[in-house]
Amino acid sequence: MVANYQVNKTYQEINEKIKKGQAVVVTAEEIIDLVRRKGEAAAARTVDVVTTGTFSPMCSSGAIINFGHTKPPIKASRVWLNNVPAYAGLAAVDVYLGATEPTADDPLNKVYPGEFKYGGGHVIQDLVAGKAVHLVAEAYGTDCYPNKRVEKDITLKQLVNAVLFNPRNCYQNYNCAVNLSNRTIYTYMGPLRPRAGNANFCTAGQLSPLFNDPYYRTIGIGTRIFLGGAVGYVCFPGTQHNPAKPRGENGIPLGPAGTLMVLGDLKKMSPRHLVGVSLLGYGCSLTVGMGIPIPMLNEEIAHYCAVTDEQLLAPIVDYGHDYPAATGRILGQVSYAQLKSGKMTLDGQEIPTVPLSSLVRAREVAQLLKEWIEKGQFLLGEPVDMLPGSEEIHCVRTASRDS
Repeated sequence: MVANYQVNKTYQEINEKIKKGQAVVVTAEEIIDLVRRKGEAAAARTVDVVTTGTFSPMCSSGAIINFGHTKPPIKASRVWLNNVPAYAGLAAVDVYLGATEPTADDPLNKVYPGEFKYGGGHVIQDLVAGKAVHLVAEAYGTDCYPNKRVEKDITLKQLVNAVLFNPRNCYQNYNCAVNLSNRTIYTYMGPLRPRAGNANFCTAGQLSPLFNDPYYRTIGIGTRIFLGGAVGYVCFPGTQHNPAKPRGENGIPLGPAGTLMVLGDLKKMSPRHLVGVSLLGYGCSLTVGMGIPIPMLNEEIAHYCAVTDEQLLAPIVDYGHDYPAATGRILGQVSYAQLKSGKMTLDGQEIPTVPLSSLVRAREVAQLLKEWIEKGQFLLGEPVDMLPGSEEIHCVRTASRDS
């Protein structure tokens, strides 16, 4: 099915304009009023790139680190970084440090709720901040790798390689969490007071990348992105990528759907855009700043980029019973406009809403990416392959819209 668009641009054409400093770039918030005033086709002619942004805890994150061969060499089997265990089952001196791994001596939830003061996400932030991190590596020893123990301080600059590799980031929509039980509970969505005492949410709404490209028409394998303050890439669909989730009339998934697997050079990243966090009673994580540029290829892209918080709905889920019991029950839907207002209503009860993500930092990410593109420092990366489900879902939606 081929649509007849009034506007048809290519990545190559847009990149040429970026190189010449002629590209018109706006953020995902700025495009909304432009489409409202000029219409989708006119906005698509005027604008070349729309920048998005998010800054949220993303647990499925971590770093692949090569700490360099020692003399004599070691085939590490157990590794700790600032007393946080890293997975050493990769190769001699390659390890994977997960963002949610706590220190080896953390009391966890033995003293409930646990504080989880330091973990893998904090180590990653310390590394990008230029701080020294204490490395301990142990091995059983082999003929070719006789060393059985290494202990030293390392910095990011000294590492042979360090790659931020996040298996599941940038969820396309997510739950609004409440707690209908009679006690306070501690979750990855933050503390939830009893009897729906608060409602927590975790996305930037109309600024969020996959809300602005709901059918993954421009975001795919090979897309160049802003990641942790540096250039990164979408390298695969994220784990739990589920584009077949039910969608509203506007095409936006009504629950957690698409996800992205991303990577980038940790050595070029910033501690402002990679922040270790502690979630009371739950564990450690890493807050990731991510921004994705959306090329304004045609008016359909303009249509989806003009989505507003009022049009975006999040499912309300009870984390006191339904989530841990995996019932799949949804209590209702709430717009991101309501969530961002600071209060929402559920069954006649007014509930304060609490963001886990930072809208201020999300706007900062979108603005920084906009400036990079305007200065010719960031070119668009055309996907070499689209995310699974994009063609099938888009064709179904287009047929429904045209009928």
